[in-house]
Amino acid sequence: MVLSLQKYTKEFRYNLNLSYPVIIGLLGHTIVQLVDNIMVGQLGTAELAAVSLGNSFFFVAMALGIGFSTAITPLIAETDGMKDINKGRNVFIHGLILCIFLGFFLSFCVLFSKPLLFQMGQPDEVVVLAYPYLKWVGISLIPLICFQGFKQFSEGLSHTHPAMYATLIGNVINIILNYFLIFGLWIFPKMGVEGAAIGTLFSRLFMLLFIAVYIRFNKRFKAYVKNIKFKKVDWKLFKKIISLGFPSALQMFFEVLFFTVAIWLSGFLGTNSQAANQIALNLSSMTFMFAMGLGVTAMIRVGNQKGRQDFISLKRIAYSIFLLIFIFDVIFCLFFLLTSDYLPWIYLNGDNPLQFSDVQEVVAIASSLLIASAFFQISDGVQAVVLGALRGLQDVNIPALITFFSYGVFGIPVSYYLALKTDFGAFGIWIGLLSGLTSSALLLFWRFQYLTRKLILNL
Repeated sequence: MVLSLQKYTKEFRYNLNLSYPVIIGLLGHTIVQLVDNIMVGQLGTAELAAVSLGNSFFFVAMALGIGFSTAITPLIAETDGMKDINKGRNVFIHGLILCIFLGFFLSFCVLFSKPLLFQMGQPDEVVVLAYPYLKWVGISLIPLICFQGFKQFSEGLSHTHPAMYATLIGNVINIILNYFLIFGLWIFPKMGVEGAAIGTLFSRLFMLLFIAVYIRFNKRFKAYVKNIKFKKVDWKLFKKIISLGFPSALQMFFEVLFFTVAIWLSGFLGTNSQAANQIALNLSSMTFMFAMGLGVTAMIRVGNQKGRQDFISLKRIAYSIFLLIFIFDVIFCLFFLLTSDYLPWIYLNGDNPLQFSDVQEVVAIASSLLIASAFFQISDGVQAVVLGALRGLQDVNIPALITFFSYGVFGIPVSYYLALKTDFGAFGIWIGLLSGLTSSALLLFWRFQYLTRKLILNL
């Protein structure tokens, strides 16, 4: 048994070296959200709920843009495995053009959707605060999706550091700007929730500029970016990127919509339930970044082995990453179980006597949600990493159907029924999340097993 495990654990060091810059970069995003939520939470529970509601629209659009961009990584990884620089350059150019178009398109969609905030039955005090916030984060989709084009390209070449550097520096800028704009320090006006969104916009503009300059002048990318001449569109390549990207976008859309529906359902239960839901989501998203980073690693390494046609190594490497995320998520599960009563307090100001009863209610609800979150850590992590491995195999259509079934047909109805038709309330929403994620993890793993067995038998 020890020898059997060693063939997987010996890959841990390489997997971690490849994934840690991605994880750090992704954690940077969530830490900024954490700081934003803590800062905004000092203003009141309504302000915290407004950030949650505004982001619910933003995250749906972002999921579509990032989903399309993920097609770039496995295609680049495959060309890297084949040592075909010209083909890789072509994928990069066409992928970047697609990301630029999607950034503008999705930004306009978010801006035009703003009036829907008033039609959703959410608390009026929350909607009024969310409206200006959504405008600025909607505009920030343009630099964010363009940044993803460069990020997916560099990660496809197994260079995961550029996006990490851009994200970390951008996050420092974000935190500083948010601090001044939310509270109105020095020469800056006090803008509250809207100030947080403006800080986010400027940080994403910087991230795009940084990674573009880095890739343009770094010698590792010289062969790909030198003498770029875009004479005509390769429509077949565009079609291939879109055919991979569209199902991946749907996968991310279904998952983000799943959690977005949780935000909306919590809004029907009241401002305090929505604020508690935001706390639990923010904390859960931090641990999920480990799964996202290892999912990118699975996509890169599986894509490389696919290009080399080494399917036995492909399966072994994928299993080593599955084992690694399982270990991480067991640790996260125990962490949330032990700290569920304490973590919500970092978001809220318990010293204001006018809000103390609301704060206590939010903390109590959030603590119960973190217990549910503890148990879905494993399901959420496994489904994200197996999904990355399937993208590396360029298998995206069936996984899209699996995520639709798990979240749309199964998870959302469970959340809706338990939250609004029983006494479970907000906790019922998270039981639905646990159900959908577990279904997704099991079905996606079965899909990966089926495909790799078929590929090995056909050798």
